[in-house]
Amino acid sequence: MVVKSEAVAMGTGEQMGDNGRSVEDTSTGKGFFRSVYKFTRPHTIRGTILGSFAGVARVLIESPTAINLDLIPRATLGLMTLLFGNVYIVGINQIFDEKIDRVNKPFLPIAAGELSRRVAWLLVAATGIAGLALCYLKFSPLIFGLYAFGLFIGTIYSIPPFYLKKNPIAAGTIIATVRGFLLNFGVYYAAREALGLSFEWSPAAAFIARFMTVFALVIAVTKDLPDVQGDKKYGVKTFATRLGTGKVAALASLALGANYIHAIATAFVVPAGAFHTGIMVGGHALFALMLARTYSLLNPQSQESIKKFYARIW
Repeated sequence: MVVKSEAVAMGTGEQMGDNGRSVEDTSTGKGFFRSVYKFTRPHTIRGTILGSFAGVARVLIESPTAINLDLIPRATLGLMTLLFGNVYIVGINQIFDEKIDRVNKPFLPIAAGELSRRVAWLLVAATGIAGLALCYLKFSPLIFGLYAFGLFIGTIYSIPPFYLKKNPIAAGTIIATVRGFLLNFGVYYAAREALGLSFEWSPAAAFIARFMTVFALVIAVTKDLPDVQGDKKYGVKTFATRLGTGKVAALASLALGANYIHAIATAFVVPAGAFHTGIMVGGHALFALMLARTYSLLNPQSQESIKKFYARIW
């Protein structure tokens, strides 16, 4: 999955990863529709789409005889439901984080003055209502309950008096729950339901949920590394503001490294045939080596280095 690189390429108006490709658009003044596009935080949408396709692909690999092309419209509605929820959560966060974003992410459309709060509220309300309606009409009560729960905790993350973003443990738990467990479990279960299959918690699905929950927790912690200045100014307590960027980066790297080791070990302890052992071991070993290199390049005293570190982690 790909999210933001906060490193801004001079003169391009784009946040760049260390590979030179655009990760998040930081341009301003390019019109209403461009502002709405940025408001949706496209990098998070890409993550949601990738997670959705991975969950559906897992079900189809397990049950190839259940494939039914007539279900494509329903699958499309399911993806739309997830994207509506994604936009709702990132949108309401931008509305209530306007002052902080003026320091940390001044390119976001509300902080930059490109999008009014009224329009932002209309977009948030429309996507929230549309997502709930589609989920209620097209999926089971369990899926609807999981979806509604995801929107609820995404809301209390951002709005007062809850504003759980200010509590680093609560904030990390929320992001890990939504991005890790709910997305992967929900998509897997919904795909099986759509194909008329009874729910079966396979070793592969269990691994994906575990791995992505830990990965999302690491992202939840490291996403605050480039934002220390604004978070300190407005009293948002994160692990980065409390412990310092160097310690948080080290702990996050250890956690993600342990996650890769867990993935490698899983390949040898699950029932035969659950994974392609060579791909499982080789792929995660490669990612672990890339992580080690990424951490070795980090300079905690350099804001640019911190931003690149976060982009590479993600």
